[in-house]
Amino acid sequence: MNCPFVSLCPEITRAHALTLVDWLEDECVTRHLSDSRHVSRFIEQVVGRVQLPILTHLFNQGGRFFMVCDGHDVPVGFVRLVHTGSECEMVLVIGNRDNWGRQLGASAIREAMKIAFFQMRAVKLIAKVHPDNARSLKVFQRCGFLLESETPALKSFAMTSERYVRLLRESPAGQAGTIHITEPDQARLRNLLASEHAPASFELEHELERAIVVDARQVPHDVVTMNSRALLQLDDEEVEVALVYPYDADDSAGRLSVGAGVGTAILGYREGDAFAWRLRDRTCRIRIVNVLYQPEAAGAFHL
Repeated sequence: MNCPFVSLCPEITRAHALTLVDWLEDECVTRHLSDSRHVSRFIEQVVGRVQLPILTHLFNQGGRFFMVCDGHDVPVGFVRLVHTGSECEMVLVIGNRDNWGRQLGASAIREAMKIAFFQMRAVKLIAKVHPDNARSLKVFQRCGFLLESETPALKSFAMTSERYVRLLRESPAGQAGTIHITEPDQARLRNLLASEHAPASFELEHELERAIVVDARQVPHDVVTMNSRALLQLDDEEVEVALVYPYDADDSAGRLSVGAGVGTAILGYREGDAFAWRLRDRTCRIRIVNVLYQPEAAGAFHL
């Protein structure tokens, strides 16, 4: 199932808070939220009391809060993840009724699972859904969640980390394009992740899990492998880059670390592929214009 691009933005601004207040005033949005009145009052109090442009620290009390943003960085909803022991509970809201039915919820759930399992290291992710909330029931089931328990007032769905990784491997494309990684690159990058834990390394770990792993001698010659050089289109700008390991990175020289940002994004994509990727402060549109050099194509299998 192809779903629209969304990202989970961890920085919560004052403007975001005002948008949340508007959403939570809509009875159709809050109908199935058990704590909607409390949340709405809390946000209104924060907006009235705290005159700060960034309110992230207030929203992250007791959990992690994210704005769900579309491909144009426009807020369309929110996700809250509360980590308790080995489990994590997820609350998802798509705020504007005009956006319902666009599969934004499915995209947000996939992004939340990535964070819950690869960054927060949860063993199980739980979603508690009101039995009358037909949209939520369907979207969690479509994303692979299994019904764990139910009462007349609540249905509890669960996704384990083991099941999540298995689904990634069985359906590697998911909502994003298919990527290919060579066996040696996969092994080296796994060793890198085991020894170094950069802030964005969970993104790289996710990409390694969803990739199609191929023999280095059989990888298509237009795939961006480690130590490849490629011509990229980043939004409206064309740039030539090399994809390198973190210890060889030099952004000013176009040597991008595979451990973060555009470097993580381009690993495994092919010439002509185009996709969106969330950077720290914005969504970037990336196209692989040309793979200028690939070690495997040149017979340099030691790189």
